[in-house]
Amino acid sequence: MSGALELDDIQSGVVRPRPTPYAASYVLIRIDDQRAGRELMRRAADAVASVARPDSPRGDMWVSCSLTFAGLRTLGVPQDSLESFVPEFQHGMASRAHVLADTGDSAPERWEKPLGTSDVHVIFTAIAPDEERLEDELLKVRNAYEQFPGISAIWRQNCYTLPTEREHFGYKDGISHPAIEGTGIAGSNPREEPLKAGEFIFGYCDEMGGFPPAPKPDALGRNGTYVVFRKLHERVAAYRRYLRDNSNDQAQEELLAAKMMGRWRSGAPLALAPEHDDLSLGADASRNNDFSYADDPIGFKTPPCSHVRRTNPRDANIAGFTRLHRMLRRGTAYGPPLPDGVLDDDGADRGIVFAFVGAHLKRQFEFVQSEWVNDSLFFGVPGEPDPVCGPNDGNGVFTIPRRPVRRKMQGLTRFVITRGGEYCFMPSLGALRWLAALRS
Repeated sequence: MSGALELDDIQSGVVRPRPTPYAASYVLIRIDDQRAGRELMRRAADAVASVARPDSPRGDMWVSCSLTFAGLRTLGVPQDSLESFVPEFQHGMASRAHVLADTGDSAPERWEKPLGTSDVHVIFTAIAPDEERLEDELLKVRNAYEQFPGISAIWRQNCYTLPTEREHFGYKDGISHPAIEGTGIAGSNPREEPLKAGEFIFGYCDEMGGFPPAPKPDALGRNGTYVVFRKLHERVAAYRRYLRDNSNDQAQEELLAAKMMGRWRSGAPLALAPEHDDLSLGADASRNNDFSYADDPIGFKTPPCSHVRRTNPRDANIAGFTRLHRMLRRGTAYGPPLPDGVLDDDGADRGIVFAFVGAHLKRQFEFVQSEWVNDSLFFGVPGEPDPVCGPNDGNGVFTIPRRPVRRKMQGLTRFVITRGGEYCFMPSLGALRWLAALRS
C-alpha cells in the first residue's frame, strides 16, 4: 500500500499538534476479561478521533488509544500476528534498559508501578485546552470501561502545558516538529522538507524508499504506528544549583543554561541569538525554529553536545543521515512547579511525560536515545552524555567551544530520572474494530 494518506483511519493523536495551553491525562488500563477487553476496543473506536475528523471544531480535544504487547496478547491476537511486531516492542521498554541507559535511579526495578509491568494493557490519552474540558473528554474513556468488571483503570497521570509553554527547568518546550507528507500539517522549520509518511505511519513509503516493517495482517497494521511513553522526573533544584555553582552572576547562569540546552529559556535558539536572549524571537513560532548549523560547524554559537543540537542535528556534519532519525515528540509537564529561586528539593514529584510517535522504534527513538543523548561519539567528543537529560553520574563533562580556550564543565549529575515507561502500538480506527471482532 502507498498513495494518499487515509486520514479518516489514522488516530488524531498520531500527527495533530496539541493546543496551547492544554491539559492532558494518561490512563492505564488492565484487562482481566478477554471479551470485556474486545468490547473496550469497540467502544474505543467510537471514542477516538481521526486526523480527518477531530472531535471539536478546532480539533483541540481528542482521545487516543494505544496497546502494549501484553495487551494485544490478552485480547487474543493470533500468535503469528504477535510475532510480526518488532522485537523491541515485543520485549517491552523495561527489557531495553541497557540500551536506553535506564540504570541506577532510573532502573526498571525502581519504576513507579505498574509502569513496566505486564499489568499495563491499554493507554488512553486525553487532550483538551483546559481541565474542565479534559474531564468531559475523559468521559469517553470512562464510558468505555467503567461498565465492565473485567476492565480496571490502574494508573492515571494528569499533565499540563502552561500558556508560556515552559517545562520545569524553565525552557519553552514543544518548538521543533517535522512536517509529514500528506497530512496538510506544517512543520515548524521551513528549511526542513516534509518527511515521508512511512517514517511515522505503517503502510506508506519511508525515507529509505521502502515500507517500515508493519504488524500483520494488514487490517491490524495499516495506518498504525508505535508510541513511546516515558515518565521523566526532573531534579529541578539540583539543576538550578549546578547552574548557580558554576556561574559568577545571573547573566552567566542564563548563558550556561542556554549553552547546555542550545536555546535560551525563552525559546530563542543560540543559532540566531548567540550572545543574549531575544524574547520576541523566542515567542515567534515563525522564526524560533527557522535556522541551521551550517555556519557553526565547531559550535561556537551552539555547542555540538547541547541538548537540542544533539537530538536534532539538522544539517550538522555528523555520521549518518539525520532524516532517518527524526521523531514526532510530545512533552507534557506534570507536578507542581518549584517556586522561582528555590535551590532545595521540596520532595514533590515533577517532570514531563515524554511521548514519541514513529514507525521505527529502533532507528528513531532508541537510536537517538542511545547514540545521541547517552553518548557523543557521533559528535566527536565520546564520553559526554547529554548535559540536561543524559545519564551523568556526578562526573559528567560538557564541552563548550569558545575562543581562545574552550570551557569544559565538570561534575554533571543526572538531572532527569526515568520513573517508568511503555512501548505501545497505536492502531488505526479500523484496527480497533478488528481487535473488537477477534474470536477465540
